Amino acid sequence: MGRSKTFIMMTVLVLIFMFFGNMIGGVQGMKTAFLIALGLNFFSYFFSDKLVLKQYKAMEVLPEQSPRFYQIVQRLAYNANLPMPKVYIIPENVPNAFATGRNPKHAAVAATQGLLKILSEREIEGVLAHEMSHIRHYDILTGTIAATFASAIAYLANFARARSDGNQQRGNGALAILLMPIAAAIVQMSISREREYKADEGAARLTGHPEWLASALQKLEDAAKGNLLNNATSQTSHMFIVNPFSGIPGLARLFSTHPSTEDRIKRLRAMHGELM
Repeated sequence: MGRSKTFIMMTVLVLIFMFFGNMIGGVQGMKTAFLIALGLNFFSYFFSDKLVLKQYKAMEVLPEQSPRFYQIVQRLAYNANLPMPKVYIIPENVPNAFATGRNPKHAAVAATQGLLKILSEREIEGVLAHEMSHIRHYDILTGTIAATFASAIAYLANFARARSDGNQQRGNGALAILLMPIAAAIVQMSISREREYKADEGAARLTGHPEWLASALQKLEDAAKGNLLNNATSQTSHMFIVNPFSGIPGLARLFSTHPSTEDRIKRLRAMHGELM
């Protein structure tokens, strides 16, 4: 099911690109946008995970470099009957984590140094179980493709703004500039908030302890207040377990793909009696 949703989203994104290409450059612009969108789909499928990891300066970890972190991922992968993903640490004090890749065989999990410092081993396991659930449901492919296209749409908005300043097509250029941020938000909103609830539930069932993730989420939410993750962008915010902009007021919160942390914690605590 996750793969079919991804295919549908990739098709819709091609159509969005063609629409804006037509607005900016007519029929020729639409044809060019179609080719660019096809190229982006190819790039997103095979390389977008590497791009995101590079954006956040993530460094791959070997077992001897961070044995506790690596062993937790290894144990969860075994329990979930999933291939062992690559393990990365992000040199960043603000605690957060995400998973990426095109499928379970080509997956990676990344956590910041801050997360590994402030969370207990059980809380870390709860967070990583959440990310393993995203891998199992193929959310990682959808998320990385959405991030790539959202970034590309933002680039198109800048291109349309520059073009509308230098010719007579100001009407179409101005309309494109107005609509492109909305389209970028639609790309992000295509990543259903329900997927976070499902990943939380998957983590609770994988560990057998929903309170581990609930406790971790509260710590992560508290740490996000007033602290912004370095290199964080609205185009990739949906990939993290906690929205990196959650502590920053403004429009970034309006387009959040995450349900409220308070809601997620309530659901996890309600599961405690069911699993015990």
